[in-house]
Amino acid sequence: MNAWMRRLGKASIHGVVGGAVALAAVMTLGDAEWNSAWGWLGVAVGVLHLLITVSEWSAFAPIPLQWGSPRLEGHQAHASSSWEWVMAIPSWLRTLAISALTVALFRPQTASTVENMTREGIDLIMTMDLSASMLSKDFKPNRLESAKEVATEFVDNRPFDRIGVVAYEGEAFTQVPLTTDHVVVKNGLSNLNTGMLQGGTAIGSGLAVAVNRLRESDGISKVIVLLTDGENNAGQIEPLDAAQLAQLNNIRVYTIGVGSIGKAKSPVAILPNGSYKYDWVDVRIDEDVLKGIAERTGGRYFRATSEDKLKEIYREIDMLERTKFNVLRYQRKTEASAPWILMAVLALALEFVLRTTVLQTLDA
Repeated sequence: MNAWMRRLGKASIHGVVGGAVALAAVMTLGDAEWNSAWGWLGVAVGVLHLLITVSEWSAFAPIPLQWGSPRLEGHQAHASSSWEWVMAIPSWLRTLAISALTVALFRPQTASTVENMTREGIDLIMTMDLSASMLSKDFKPNRLESAKEVATEFVDNRPFDRIGVVAYEGEAFTQVPLTTDHVVVKNGLSNLNTGMLQGGTAIGSGLAVAVNRLRESDGISKVIVLLTDGENNAGQIEPLDAAQLAQLNNIRVYTIGVGSIGKAKSPVAILPNGSYKYDWVDVRIDEDVLKGIAERTGGRYFRATSEDKLKEIYREIDMLERTKFNVLRYQRKTEASAPWILMAVLALALEFVLRTTVLQTLDA
């Protein structure tokens, strides 16, 4: 009965060692793929090793203690009992090695998903009216400042696009060429003011300059957002002629008419001190021309009668012109057997060292 209890105790310890290795494998390789059935051979070897060890075959049995001095022979039984577990360490190490090799034989592989994302970029020019009427106070503090603020929010919402800024009064110029540096774009918008050019509202010229900026672009999608609060009354280019040029270059134009319905408090003269004199003036926006530009180029016309409405319009344009992404996903697999092979080698090496040094000395 005592022999069977001893064998059961040995089996339990070897089971704990093997179970600990299995638990470590599950915890560290929980998401791994197991790509080889050779691990079952390791399981079979482990079971055979356990049976041989428990049956106490001489080749696997713990090294018995032998005392060289006859006068110490009386202590042999007590010493053997006390050191029995120490002498069993090499066998435990062998179980550890077999268990670790079994994990390695199952050939675990960890997989990581790698994404390669490319964008179908949108090149977009924001074309802003800087005429004196943009200082009208039906928006707070005025139409121009409100338009700049909303346009800046629009830029923040489009981090992947190349954006430029064109401004116009009686003539037009490029404030910011196409760039992905949106800090430059927002600074360019904030620096726009009336009086930077000769007076007037040259919608055709502003649109033509924007088209010219996009004509040589290699962007998948080319878009112009043109904002004005008046009628074309300056410049050498008719708005619909500029729209035809945009159409020929596959450029969509979204037009926005800014201004309340009826009358608005607007600049009517410049005082001697350089400030503007304001009076109530009819709001006149050439909506037929703006609609014609949008329809000819495949865009849309919007009317902004308040700052909230202007924000809604920019949000709608943002939804209409979303950047498209192509995402290529693939899995990268990494072999995870090396640590377990190293564990087995170290366990076998330690077993060899113990059997040939420390335990050999005790046997002597």
